[in-house]
Amino acid sequence: MRTDLIRKTALTAAGLAFTTGAIAGPLTAAYAVEARTGAPASAQAERRPAGERELKVDYQAQPNFFYCGPAATRNALSVQGKNIDVDAMAKEMRTTEAGTDSINDITPVLNKETGRKAYESTEIRSAKADDKQTDELRADIVRTVDDGRAVVANIAGTAVDTDGNAHSFEGGHYISVIGYRDGGKTVTIADSADPDTATYRMSVDNLADWIATRGYSS
Repeated sequence: MRTDLIRKTALTAAGLAFTTGAIAGPLTAAYAVEARTGAPASAQAERRPAGERELKVDYQAQPNFFYCGPAATRNALSVQGKNIDVDAMAKEMRTTEAGTDSINDITPVLNKETGRKAYESTEIRSAKADDKQTDELRADIVRTVDDGRAVVANIAGTAVDTDGNAHSFEGGHYISVIGYRDGGKTVTIADSADPDTATYRMSVDNLADWIATRGYSS
């Protein structure tokens, strides 16, 4: 299944202008990730009350309509203090104008750049996530973020965030999950598609249904 990104509008010139340099995310760092994670000391997250954590992403928008896979992976790796060239990752993922085939092309790159076999792919093959799949996604996000890493998810269709805004990618898209609150019931997403909506929050239930028929790497 191809995952070419079909958007209602093309990337704006303003959006493209952000691709040549990172812009600061809205999240601030308050502690270094523990040495046990294997992440560099520069990988930081904001310590919040129990059940909440967000990682600091060095956000970059994707440079074209079909680079969402490499861009989401690049943003995910940035929370570990890494800055990997998206063109190099696109080559490893065999990304073309038709997109990046599946999450299984993302996971090996995440493991290579993380320096250990920390990531594995999980598929949600049904058209809608059931309670068990949603609970597994929630647990995987909490575990991964607590380990100082971001989740990369392959999504398709339309999902609504906690502010009531709809995000539509009928042809498929890749996003990074960089934080959670309420014990994982709500997650923070870094989306390379548009720097004007670089990050937003969404219920894990909506995210699970967004991932349905595809998969995620955690």
